[in-house]
Amino acid sequence: MFKILVVTLVSTLYLNASANFAPNEDCKTCHPIIYKEFSESMHANSTPQKDPIHNSVWAKHPQNLKLKKYGCGKCHTPTAEKNSIPTNESAKHQQGISCAYCHRIKDIKIHPKSNINITTSTEKNYFGTLEDHIESPYHGIVSDGNEHMKNGNVCIGCHSHKMNKHKLNVCSTNIDNELNGANCVSCHMPKVKGSVSNLNERKQHTFHGFAGSHMHQDMLSKYVDISILREIDSFKVNIDNRSSHALLLHPLRVAVLKVSVTRDDKTTKLKNEVFVRVIGHDGKPAMPWAATTTLKDTMIKANEKRSVNYDFKIKKGDKVDVTLGWFLVNPKAVKMLKLQNEEVATKFVEFKKQSFNF
Repeated sequence: MFKILVVTLVSTLYLNASANFAPNEDCKTCHPIIYKEFSESMHANSTPQKDPIHNSVWAKHPQNLKLKKYGCGKCHTPTAEKNSIPTNESAKHQQGISCAYCHRIKDIKIHPKSNINITTSTEKNYFGTLEDHIESPYHGIVSDGNEHMKNGNVCIGCHSHKMNKHKLNVCSTNIDNELNGANCVSCHMPKVKGSVSNLNERKQHTFHGFAGSHMHQDMLSKYVDISILREIDSFKVNIDNRSSHALLLHPLRVAVLKVSVTRDDKTTKLKNEVFVRVIGHDGKPAMPWAATTTLKDTMIKANEKRSVNYDFKIKKGDKVDVTLGWFLVNPKAVKMLKLQNEEVATKFVEFKKQSFNF
């Protein structure tokens, strides 16, 4: 009888422990460079308390207003209790998309509505991508045997697609859910200088600041080329998106092409070209949970080369300045979301700038 009680107690403790994820701060001692990158990233700041844009959308969500459950937590705060409301005091929520969570993803279940991450129940074994295995005194490291870490698609559990109740795919990275070919990690987490750990000196590590539309855009600018084609009485600006997904994914965001011509110290600003995807209902823009269709879609698609025509004759000696960038929140939606005083929502993010002399 005593043995049964002991076995039962040990099993219960193990099951409870397996549901836990080490806090991000535990990683800081051995991984100071990576921890600093991560702590400033959107993964670490994915909660409503830390992300003003997410907070403004969540404030209007029916789950918040009526059901009082945080459905966004599946991806935004995955280590917290299911559907629990995030607060400043809820420690598990404020871990965001934690280090331990991502490194314990062992499989991804493909689902029509949105994919599901399957994490290992073993707290001490973390998946990685190091080609030569290293040892840690604090946790196990599994460098092989995880195809999603190897092919860079570990991100598609959350970043693949999101289908709302009206069967509208409101935000899609990989519409066909094809795991082979695309590599999220190689683009958004490139190799940079600095050691992986201070216990095992390395020259490089995988960047954990997660380059994207919010920050570190310079890391991604090499995947978009800008060129100009001069014609007799006009010219074209060509934008070549060489990435495997649209230039911007979230329907709140708006890309803008700004072009100006300088001639004899006088600068002429030409009309801005806007790229946007608007979702809505009954012919009007709507929030993601209420939208039933796409009203407008001029966003630059994956592997698309878009040409923008300008009825302006370029002369010898002219300089054409081109800036491609975006707003994280469509300026038309800023007031409705009460984000007028939030710089992150109102600032124009300059993604790529080039000058062309003739």
